[in-house]
Amino acid sequence: MQRGKLLVISGPSGVGKSTTIQGMLTKHPDMYFSVSATTRQKREGDVEGVTYFFKTADAFAEMIQRGEFYEHAEYAGNCYGTPKEPVERRLGSGIDVIMDIDVQGAMQLKEKCPDAVLIFLVAPCFSVIEKRLRGRGDTGEADMEKRLKKARWEYEMAVHYDYIVLNDTKEHAVEAIDSILTAEKLRAERQTDLLKMEESL
Repeated sequence: MQRGKLLVISGPSGVGKSTTIQGMLTKHPDMYFSVSATTRQKREGDVEGVTYFFKTADAFAEMIQRGEFYEHAEYAGNCYGTPKEPVERRLGSGIDVIMDIDVQGAMQLKEKCPDAVLIFLVAPCFSVIEKRLRGRGDTGEADMEKRLKKARWEYEMAVHYDYIVLNDTKEHAVEAIDSILTAEKLRAERQTDLLKMEESL
């Protein structure tokens, strides 16, 4: 059985990562979406194991000590991390996995999982990102400038990814990522069994 492929999707806030990932999950019902662990408090509508794996600060720290995360970081006073076990279990069973991780996390993950496929989503132009962020109406101007500065830095980091995909429409982005998945599965090192010749009788 071939090992599943791990697709890592990154991109600035507002580029449409969640919509694109949902499109891939709809196209591939057997694909597993990697759920992160967090120390933040559960909110209304959150579902354990679906939204996040909710952990206490002590439990999260113990997971770090045991090396159970691909990557982890602290944001706004809460810890977030990508657990290895659920992902490795599915990859080992031949199930493809897709995850939504920021740039810093993706760089950490690539070191621990070299066969992960890193895909960076971009908008048709950067002004689209700014328009979407401002359209949310939930951020003051000072914080907006921080978000835009981070988005510009993320764009600069895109050169370290395996693929850059234009998200002009959800359909186009999903089609492109699906093509990447197909191509990755056809890499020569995964197809050597096809080269075995039957012995002549």
